[in-house]
Amino acid sequence: MTNAVTNMRLKLPVVCIILEIILIILFGVLVQYDQETDAKQWHKKMSNQSLSNYDNDFYYRYPSFQDVHVMIFIGFGFLMTFLQRYGFSSVGFNFLIAAFSLQWATLMQGFLHGMHGGKIHIGVESMINADFATGSVLISFGAVLGKTSPIQLLVMAMFEVTLFAVNEFILLSVLEAKDAGGSMTIHTFGAYFGLVVARVLYRPNLEKSKSRNCSVYHSDLFAMIGTIYLWMFWPSFNSAITAHGDDQHRTAMNTYYSLAACTLATYGLSALTAHDGKLDMVHIQNAALAGGVAVGTAGEMMLTPFGSMIVGFLAGTISVLGFKYLSPILENKLKIQDTCGVHNLHGMPGVLGAIVGAVTAAVATKDVYGDGLEDVFPNIHSGDIEASFQGVRQAISLAVTLGIALLGGLIVGFILKLPIYGAPPDTICFEDSIYWEVPGEEEHLDELTAVRAADEAEKLNS
Repeated sequence: MTNAVTNMRLKLPVVCIILEIILIILFGVLVQYDQETDAKQWHKKMSNQSLSNYDNDFYYRYPSFQDVHVMIFIGFGFLMTFLQRYGFSSVGFNFLIAAFSLQWATLMQGFLHGMHGGKIHIGVESMINADFATGSVLISFGAVLGKTSPIQLLVMAMFEVTLFAVNEFILLSVLEAKDAGGSMTIHTFGAYFGLVVARVLYRPNLEKSKSRNCSVYHSDLFAMIGTIYLWMFWPSFNSAITAHGDDQHRTAMNTYYSLAACTLATYGLSALTAHDGKLDMVHIQNAALAGGVAVGTAGEMMLTPFGSMIVGFLAGTISVLGFKYLSPILENKLKIQDTCGVHNLHGMPGVLGAIVGAVTAAVATKDVYGDGLEDVFPNIHSGDIEASFQGVRQAISLAVTLGIALLGGLIVGFILKLPIYGAPPDTICFEDSIYWEVPGEEEHLDELTAVRAADEAEKLNS
Protein backbone atom coordinates (compact mmCIF):
# COMPACT_ATOMS: atom_id res chain seq x y z
CA MET A 1 0.00 0.00 0.00
CA THR A 2 3.09 2.22 0.03
CA ASN A 3 3.38 4.82 -2.74
CA ALA A 4 6.11 7.26 -3.75
CA VAL A 5 4.95 9.84 -1.22
CA THR A 6 4.89 7.54 1.80
CA ASN A 7 7.96 5.48 0.82
CA MET A 8 10.50 5.72 3.68
CA ARG A 9 13.42 3.97 1.96
CA LEU A 10 15.57 7.11 1.85
CA LYS A 11 13.77 9.58 4.10
CA LEU A 12 13.74 7.57 7.33
CA PRO A 13 17.34 6.26 7.17
CA VAL A 14 18.66 9.76 6.43
CA VAL A 15 16.74 11.33 9.33
CA CYS A 16 17.55 8.57 11.85
CA ILE A 17 21.26 8.37 10.99
CA ILE A 18 21.80 12.14 10.91
CA LEU A 19 19.98 12.65 14.20
CA GLU A 20 21.96 9.90 15.93
CA ILE A 21 25.30 11.18 14.60
CA ILE A 22 24.44 14.65 15.93
CA LEU A 23 23.49 13.15 19.31
CA ILE A 24 26.72 11.14 19.52
CA ILE A 25 28.81 14.23 18.76
CA LEU A 26 26.97 16.36 21.31
CA PHE A 27 27.26 13.66 23.97
CA GLY A 28 30.96 13.32 23.23
CA VAL A 29 31.55 17.04 23.64
CA LEU A 30 29.15 17.92 26.47
CA VAL A 31 28.15 14.89 28.55
CA GLN A 32 30.00 13.13 31.36
CA TYR A 33 29.21 10.94 34.36
CA ASP A 34 28.12 12.63 37.57
CA GLN A 35 29.84 12.17 40.92
CA GLU A 36 27.93 9.00 41.79
CA THR A 37 28.63 7.37 38.41
CA ASP A 38 32.25 8.31 37.79
CA ALA A 39 34.68 5.72 39.19
CA LYS A 40 37.30 8.19 40.45
CA GLN A 41 34.88 10.72 41.94
CA TRP A 42 32.66 8.13 43.63
CA HIS A 43 35.52 6.36 45.35
CA LYS A 44 36.91 9.70 46.47
CA LYS A 45 33.50 10.62 47.89
CA MET A 46 33.27 7.26 49.68
CA SER A 47 36.64 7.84 51.33
CA ASN A 48 35.89 11.41 52.37
CA GLN A 49 32.41 10.74 53.74
CA SER A 50 32.85 7.15 55.01
CA LEU A 51 30.21 5.80 52.65
CA SER A 52 29.69 2.32 51.24
CA ASN A 53 28.77 1.38 47.67
CA TYR A 54 25.20 0.80 48.81
CA ASP A 55 24.89 4.50 49.61
CA ASN A 56 25.10 5.23 45.89
CA ASP A 57 21.95 6.89 44.53
CA PHE A 58 21.59 4.04 42.03
CA TYR A 59 20.23 1.72 44.72
CA TYR A 60 17.59 4.27 45.76
CA ARG A 61 16.48 5.43 42.33
CA TYR A 62 17.00 2.53 39.92
CA PRO A 63 13.91 0.50 40.99
CA SER A 64 11.76 3.55 40.26
CA PHE A 65 13.60 4.10 36.99
CA GLN A 66 12.84 0.52 35.93
CA ASP A 67 9.14 1.04 36.58
CA VAL A 68 9.06 4.35 34.71
CA HIS A 69 10.96 2.81 31.79
CA VAL A 70 8.45 -0.04 31.56
CA MET A 71 5.63 2.52 31.51
CA ILE A 72 7.25 4.43 28.66
CA PHE A 73 8.03 1.51 26.38
CA ILE A 74 5.36 -1.07 27.27
CA GLY A 75 2.61 0.91 28.98
CA PHE A 76 2.28 3.75 26.48
CA GLY A 77 3.15 1.51 23.53
CA PHE A 78 0.50 -1.12 24.15
CA LEU A 79 -2.13 1.36 25.35
CA MET A 80 -2.22 2.70 21.79
CA THR A 81 -2.67 -0.70 20.10
CA PHE A 82 -6.47 -0.44 20.23
CA LEU A 83 -6.69 0.41 16.52
CA GLN A 84 -7.43 -2.76 14.56
CA ARG A 85 -4.82 -2.18 11.81
CA TYR A 86 -2.25 -0.03 13.63
CA GLY A 87 -0.64 -2.29 16.24
CA PHE A 88 2.82 -2.40 14.62
CA SER A 89 2.89 1.37 14.30
CA SER A 90 1.59 2.01 17.83
CA VAL A 91 4.27 -0.07 19.53
CA GLY A 92 6.95 0.43 16.88
CA PHE A 93 6.76 4.22 16.49
CA ASN A 94 6.41 4.53 20.28
CA PHE A 95 9.73 2.63 20.50
CA LEU A 96 11.38 4.84 17.89
CA ILE A 97 10.41 8.26 19.23
CA ALA A 98 11.03 7.20 22.83
CA ALA A 99 14.57 6.06 22.00
CA PHE A 100 15.27 9.39 20.29
CA SER A 101 13.50 11.56 22.86
CA LEU A 102 15.32 10.21 25.91
CA GLN A 103 18.68 11.04 24.31
CA TRP A 104 17.58 14.51 23.19
CA ALA A 105 15.94 15.19 26.57
CA THR A 106 19.20 14.37 28.37
CA LEU A 107 20.82 17.21 26.43
CA MET A 108 17.98 19.73 26.63
CA GLN A 109 17.38 19.20 30.36
CA GLY A 110 21.12 19.14 30.93
CA PHE A 111 21.58 22.55 29.29
CA LEU A 112 19.03 24.04 31.68
CA HIS A 113 19.45 21.98 34.87
CA GLY A 114 22.64 19.92 34.83
CA MET A 115 25.54 22.04 33.57
CA HIS A 116 28.65 21.95 35.76
CA GLY A 117 31.82 23.50 34.47
CA GLY A 118 30.52 23.49 30.93
CA LYS A 119 29.56 19.79 31.07
CA ILE A 120 26.25 18.01 31.49
CA HIS A 121 26.49 15.57 34.38
CA ILE A 122 24.26 12.51 34.09
CA GLY A 123 23.22 9.78 36.50
CA VAL A 124 20.21 7.67 37.33
CA GLU A 125 18.06 10.71 38.17
CA SER A 126 18.77 12.32 34.80
CA MET A 127 17.65 9.05 33.18
CA ILE A 128 14.33 9.30 35.02
CA ASN A 129 13.88 12.94 34.02
CA ALA A 130 14.63 12.09 30.39
CA ASP A 131 11.93 9.41 30.52
CA PHE A 132 9.52 12.02 31.92
CA ALA A 133 10.16 14.30 28.95
CA THR A 134 9.67 11.30 26.67
CA GLY A 135 6.34 10.59 28.34
CA SER A 136 5.12 14.04 27.38
CA VAL A 137 5.99 13.37 23.72
CA LEU A 138 4.18 10.02 23.80
CA ILE A 139 1.06 11.74 25.13
CA SER A 140 1.14 14.07 22.13
CA PHE A 141 1.73 11.04 19.90
CA GLY A 142 -1.62 9.72 21.10
CA ALA A 143 -3.41 12.78 19.75
CA VAL A 144 -2.01 12.33 16.22
CA LEU A 145 -1.90 8.52 16.23
CA GLY A 146 -2.54 6.95 12.83
CA LYS A 147 -2.31 10.21 10.88
CA THR A 148 1.42 10.94 10.84
CA SER A 149 4.60 9.49 9.38
CA PRO A 150 7.57 8.38 11.53
CA ILE A 151 9.55 11.39 10.28
CA GLN A 152 6.82 13.77 11.41
CA LEU A 153 6.89 12.11 14.82
CA LEU A 154 10.66 12.49 15.14
CA VAL A 155 10.48 16.16 14.17
CA MET A 156 7.64 16.72 16.63
CA ALA A 157 9.64 14.97 19.35
CA MET A 158 12.69 17.15 18.73
CA PHE A 159 10.75 20.40 19.11
CA GLU A 160 8.49 19.20 21.90
CA VAL A 161 11.33 17.93 24.10
CA THR A 162 13.04 21.30 23.71
CA LEU A 163 9.90 23.20 24.71
CA PHE A 164 9.26 20.70 27.51
CA ALA A 165 12.70 21.44 28.99
CA VAL A 166 12.11 25.20 28.77
CA ASN A 167 8.69 24.92 30.44
CA GLU A 168 10.09 22.60 33.13
CA PHE A 169 12.91 25.05 33.84
CA ILE A 170 10.51 27.99 34.18
CA LEU A 171 8.17 26.07 36.49
CA LEU A 172 10.66 24.32 38.74
CA SER A 173 13.61 26.74 38.79
CA VAL A 174 12.14 30.20 38.11
CA LEU A 175 8.67 29.93 39.67
CA GLU A 176 9.82 27.22 42.12
CA ALA A 177 6.58 25.30 41.73
CA LYS A 178 6.19 21.72 42.97
CA ASP A 179 5.19 19.10 40.41
CA ALA A 180 6.88 15.80 41.29
CA GLY A 181 4.46 13.61 39.31
CA GLY A 182 4.21 15.97 36.37
CA SER A 183 0.49 16.86 36.30
CA MET A 184 1.54 20.15 34.71
CA THR A 185 4.95 19.59 33.16
CA ILE A 186 4.21 16.17 31.63
CA HIS A 187 0.48 15.57 31.27
CA THR A 188 -1.02 19.03 30.77
CA PHE A 189 1.83 20.12 28.53
CA GLY A 190 1.87 16.94 26.43
CA ALA A 191 -1.91 16.83 26.05
CA TYR A 192 -2.51 20.41 24.94
CA PHE A 193 0.61 20.50 22.77
CA GLY A 194 -0.64 17.39 20.99
CA LEU A 195 -4.20 18.70 20.68
CA VAL A 196 -3.07 21.90 18.97
CA VAL A 197 -0.82 19.91 16.62
CA ALA A 198 -3.80 17.67 15.82
CA ARG A 199 -5.93 20.76 15.11
CA VAL A 200 -3.35 22.23 12.73
CA LEU A 201 -3.03 18.84 10.98
CA TYR A 202 -6.82 18.56 10.68
CA ARG A 203 -7.87 16.16 7.92
CA PRO A 204 -11.24 17.11 6.38
CA ASN A 205 -11.58 13.77 4.59
CA LEU A 206 -10.55 11.51 7.48
CA GLU A 207 -14.04 10.00 7.28
CA LYS A 208 -12.69 7.93 4.38
CA SER A 209 -10.52 6.02 6.88
CA LYS A 210 -13.35 5.59 9.38
CA SER A 211 -13.45 1.82 8.89
CA ARG A 212 -9.92 1.56 10.29
CA ASN A 213 -10.34 4.08 13.12
CA CYS A 214 -11.87 1.54 15.45
CA SER A 215 -10.93 -1.48 17.51
CA VAL A 216 -11.60 -5.20 17.38
CA TYR A 217 -11.73 -7.70 20.22
CA HIS A 218 -8.05 -8.65 20.25
CA SER A 219 -6.75 -5.09 19.71
CA ASP A 220 -8.68 -3.86 22.76
CA LEU A 221 -7.25 -6.76 24.74
CA PHE A 222 -3.69 -5.75 23.77
CA ALA A 223 -4.43 -2.14 24.73
CA MET A 224 -5.62 -3.35 28.12
CA ILE A 225 -2.14 -4.80 28.69
CA GLY A 226 -0.77 -1.27 28.42
CA THR A 227 -3.41 -0.03 30.84
CA ILE A 228 -2.54 -2.62 33.47
CA TYR A 229 1.20 -1.89 33.24
CA LEU A 230 0.60 1.85 33.57
CA TRP A 231 -1.84 1.38 36.44
CA MET A 232 0.55 -0.89 38.36
CA PHE A 233 3.63 1.31 38.01
CA TRP A 234 2.08 4.77 38.31
CA PRO A 235 2.96 5.08 42.02
CA SER A 236 6.62 4.70 41.00
CA PHE A 237 6.19 7.28 38.23
CA ASN A 238 4.86 9.96 40.58
CA SER A 239 7.36 9.24 43.37
CA ALA A 240 10.47 8.57 41.26
CA ILE A 241 12.28 11.86 41.91
CA THR A 242 10.77 12.97 45.20
CA ALA A 243 12.97 13.25 48.30
CA HIS A 244 13.90 9.97 49.98
CA GLY A 245 11.97 8.96 53.07
CA ASP A 246 8.45 10.08 53.94
CA ASP A 247 8.07 12.18 50.76
CA GLN A 248 8.56 9.25 48.40
CA HIS A 249 6.53 6.94 50.62
CA ARG A 250 3.64 9.40 50.80
CA THR A 251 3.64 10.09 47.05
CA ALA A 252 3.42 6.39 46.19
CA MET A 253 0.62 5.87 48.72
CA ASN A 254 -1.42 8.88 47.55
CA THR A 255 -1.14 7.66 43.95
CA TYR A 256 -2.08 4.12 44.95
CA TYR A 257 -5.37 5.15 46.54
CA SER A 258 -6.17 7.75 43.91
CA LEU A 259 -5.90 5.12 41.16
CA ALA A 260 -8.08 2.68 43.08
CA ALA A 261 -10.84 5.25 43.64
CA CYS A 262 -10.56 6.40 40.04
CA THR A 263 -11.09 2.86 38.78
CA LEU A 264 -14.36 2.41 40.65
CA ALA A 265 -15.59 5.80 39.43
CA THR A 266 -14.67 4.80 35.87
CA TYR A 267 -16.61 1.55 35.98
CA GLY A 268 -19.61 3.23 37.57
CA LEU A 269 -19.76 6.15 35.13
CA SER A 270 -19.08 3.95 32.11
CA ALA A 271 -22.14 1.82 32.84
CA LEU A 272 -24.24 4.83 33.84
CA THR A 273 -23.60 6.75 30.61
CA ALA A 274 -24.44 3.78 28.36
CA HIS A 275 -28.09 3.37 27.35
CA ASP A 276 -27.85 -0.39 27.73
CA GLY A 277 -25.72 -0.21 30.88
CA LYS A 278 -22.76 -1.97 29.26
CA LEU A 279 -19.15 -1.07 30.02
CA ASP A 280 -17.11 0.68 27.32
CA MET A 281 -13.57 -0.67 26.98
CA VAL A 282 -12.30 2.74 25.88
CA HIS A 283 -13.32 4.17 29.26
CA ILE A 284 -11.70 1.33 31.20
CA GLN A 285 -8.45 1.49 29.22
CA ASN A 286 -8.03 5.23 29.71
CA ALA A 287 -10.17 6.84 32.39
CA ALA A 288 -9.07 4.31 35.02
CA LEU A 289 -5.59 5.87 34.77
CA ALA A 290 -6.72 9.47 35.26
CA GLY A 291 -6.28 9.23 39.03
CA GLY A 292 -2.53 8.85 38.58
CA VAL A 293 -2.45 11.97 36.42
CA ALA A 294 -4.58 14.09 38.76
CA VAL A 295 -2.55 13.33 41.90
CA GLY A 296 0.81 14.03 40.26
CA THR A 297 1.32 17.57 41.55
CA ALA A 298 -0.06 17.13 45.07
CA GLY A 299 1.18 13.57 45.55
CA GLU A 300 4.15 14.53 47.73
CA MET A 301 2.06 16.99 49.76
CA MET A 302 -0.01 16.10 52.83
CA LEU A 303 -3.04 15.41 50.70
CA THR A 304 -4.20 12.62 53.06
CA PRO A 305 -5.42 9.21 51.86
CA PHE A 306 -9.08 10.23 51.68
CA GLY A 307 -8.09 13.42 49.84
CA SER A 308 -6.25 11.31 47.27
CA MET A 309 -9.33 9.15 46.85
CA ILE A 310 -11.54 12.19 46.27
CA VAL A 311 -9.12 13.47 43.62
CA GLY A 312 -9.03 10.05 41.94
CA PHE A 313 -12.83 9.76 41.99
CA LEU A 314 -13.21 13.20 40.39
CA ALA A 315 -10.55 12.41 37.79
CA GLY A 316 -12.24 9.17 36.74
CA THR A 317 -15.59 10.94 36.54
CA ILE A 318 -14.48 13.84 34.33
CA SER A 319 -12.45 11.50 32.14
CA VAL A 320 -15.41 9.21 31.35
CA LEU A 321 -17.69 12.19 30.78
CA GLY A 322 -15.05 13.68 28.50
CA PHE A 323 -14.86 10.53 26.38
CA LYS A 324 -18.64 10.27 26.21
CA TYR A 325 -19.69 13.86 25.60
CA LEU A 326 -16.72 16.20 25.04
CA SER A 327 -14.67 14.30 22.44
CA PRO A 328 -17.43 14.46 19.79
CA ILE A 329 -17.71 18.22 20.36
CA LEU A 330 -13.96 18.69 19.98
CA GLU A 331 -13.99 16.82 16.69
CA ASN A 332 -17.18 18.21 15.17
CA LYS A 333 -17.06 21.81 16.40
CA LEU A 334 -13.36 22.56 17.02
CA LYS A 335 -12.02 20.13 14.37
CA ILE A 336 -9.61 18.47 16.81
CA GLN A 337 -9.21 14.83 15.78
CA ASP A 338 -7.87 13.37 19.04
CA THR A 339 -7.29 9.70 18.20
CA CYS A 340 -6.55 8.42 21.72
CA GLY A 341 -8.59 10.94 23.68
CA VAL A 342 -5.54 12.44 25.40
CA HIS A 343 -7.66 15.44 26.43
CA ASN A 344 -9.73 13.15 28.63
CA LEU A 345 -6.90 11.09 30.13
CA HIS A 346 -4.10 13.67 30.38
CA GLY A 347 -5.51 17.13 29.64
CA MET A 348 -8.44 17.62 31.98
CA PRO A 349 -7.05 15.40 34.79
CA GLY A 350 -3.73 17.26 34.46
CA VAL A 351 -5.46 20.61 34.94
CA LEU A 352 -7.40 19.13 37.87
CA GLY A 353 -4.11 17.95 39.37
CA ALA A 354 -2.59 21.42 39.00
CA ILE A 355 -5.59 23.01 40.76
CA VAL A 356 -5.47 20.46 43.57
CA GLY A 357 -1.74 21.12 43.95
CA ALA A 358 -2.29 24.88 44.15
CA VAL A 359 -4.99 24.54 46.81
CA THR A 360 -3.02 22.00 48.84
CA ALA A 361 0.11 24.17 48.73
CA ALA A 362 -1.86 27.26 49.77
CA VAL A 363 -3.01 25.61 53.02
CA ALA A 364 0.33 24.02 53.96
CA THR A 365 1.36 24.72 57.57
CA LYS A 366 4.19 23.69 59.86
CA ASP A 367 1.63 22.24 62.25
CA VAL A 368 0.73 19.65 59.60
CA TYR A 369 4.16 19.05 58.04
CA GLY A 370 6.47 19.63 61.01
CA ASP A 371 10.12 19.58 59.97
CA GLY A 372 9.05 17.78 56.81
CA LEU A 373 7.89 21.15 55.46
CA GLU A 374 11.52 21.84 54.51
CA ASP A 375 11.54 18.93 52.05
CA VAL A 376 8.27 19.79 50.33
CA PHE A 377 8.15 23.60 50.59
CA PRO A 378 11.58 24.91 51.61
CA ASN A 379 10.65 28.55 50.98
CA ILE A 380 7.62 28.33 53.26
CA HIS A 381 9.70 26.58 55.92
CA SER A 382 12.38 29.28 55.84
CA GLY A 383 9.75 32.02 56.07
CA ASP A 384 10.68 33.56 52.71
CA ILE A 385 7.09 33.27 51.44
CA GLU A 386 3.63 32.52 52.78
CA ALA A 387 1.83 29.32 51.88
CA SER A 388 -0.81 31.32 49.99
CA PHE A 389 1.91 32.73 47.71
CA GLN A 390 3.12 29.21 46.94
CA GLY A 391 -0.43 28.45 45.86
CA VAL A 392 -0.32 31.47 43.55
CA ARG A 393 2.99 30.19 42.11
CA GLN A 394 1.35 26.86 41.39
CA ALA A 395 -1.57 28.54 39.60
CA ILE A 396 0.76 30.73 37.53
CA SER A 397 2.72 27.61 36.59
CA LEU A 398 -0.44 26.05 35.13
CA ALA A 399 -1.06 29.17 33.05
CA VAL A 400 2.54 29.21 31.81
CA THR A 401 2.35 25.52 30.89
CA LEU A 402 -0.84 26.01 28.91
CA GLY A 403 0.60 29.05 27.15
CA ILE A 404 3.82 27.34 26.07
CA ALA A 405 1.96 24.16 25.07
CA LEU A 406 -0.64 25.95 22.96
CA LEU A 407 1.78 28.34 21.24
CA GLY A 408 4.44 25.65 20.77
CA GLY A 409 1.91 23.18 19.39
CA LEU A 410 0.65 25.79 16.93
CA ILE A 411 4.13 26.53 15.56
CA VAL A 412 5.22 22.89 15.43
CA GLY A 413 1.92 21.91 13.83
CA PHE A 414 2.56 24.23 10.89
CA ILE A 415 6.10 22.86 10.57
CA LEU A 416 4.70 19.32 10.43
CA LYS A 417 2.11 20.41 7.85
CA LEU A 418 4.81 20.86 5.20
CA PRO A 419 4.34 18.21 2.46
CA ILE A 420 7.82 16.71 2.80
CA TYR A 421 7.45 14.07 5.53
CA GLY A 422 5.63 11.27 3.72
CA ALA A 423 2.40 11.48 5.72
CA PRO A 424 -0.38 9.05 4.74
CA PRO A 425 -3.32 10.35 2.66
CA ASP A 426 -6.75 10.72 4.27
CA THR A 427 -7.98 7.55 2.61
CA ILE A 428 -5.47 5.17 4.25
CA CYS A 429 -4.81 6.53 7.74
CA PHE A 430 -4.68 4.12 10.70
CA GLU A 431 -3.05 1.49 8.50
CA ASP A 432 0.15 -0.44 9.30
CA SER A 433 0.91 -1.62 5.77
CA ILE A 434 1.82 1.92 4.65
CA TYR A 435 5.09 1.82 6.59
CA TRP A 436 5.47 -1.83 7.69
CA GLU A 437 5.87 -5.27 6.18
CA VAL A 438 2.73 -6.97 7.46
CA PRO A 439 2.97 -10.81 7.69
CA GLY A 440 0.34 -12.58 5.63
CA GLU A 441 -0.57 -9.45 3.68
CA GLU A 442 0.64 -10.79 0.33
CA GLU A 443 -0.88 -14.22 0.93
CA HIS A 444 -4.18 -12.60 1.90
CA LEU A 445 -4.28 -10.59 -1.32
CA ASP A 446 -3.40 -13.68 -3.39
CA GLU A 447 -6.17 -15.70 -1.73
CA LEU A 448 -8.66 -12.89 -2.31
CA THR A 449 -7.71 -12.69 -6.00
CA ALA A 450 -8.02 -16.48 -6.40
CA VAL A 451 -11.47 -16.54 -4.80
CA ARG A 452 -12.68 -13.71 -7.03
CA ALA A 453 -11.30 -15.44 -10.13
CA ALA A 454 -13.06 -18.68 -9.19
CA ASP A 455 -16.35 -16.84 -8.66
CA GLU A 456 -16.08 -15.13 -12.03
CA ALA A 457 -15.28 -18.47 -13.75
CA GLU A 458 -18.30 -20.08 -12.13
CA LYS A 459 -20.56 -17.29 -13.34
CA LEU A 460 -19.25 -17.62 -16.90
CA ASN A 461 -19.71 -21.41 -16.90
CA SER A 462 -23.27 -21.14 -15.67
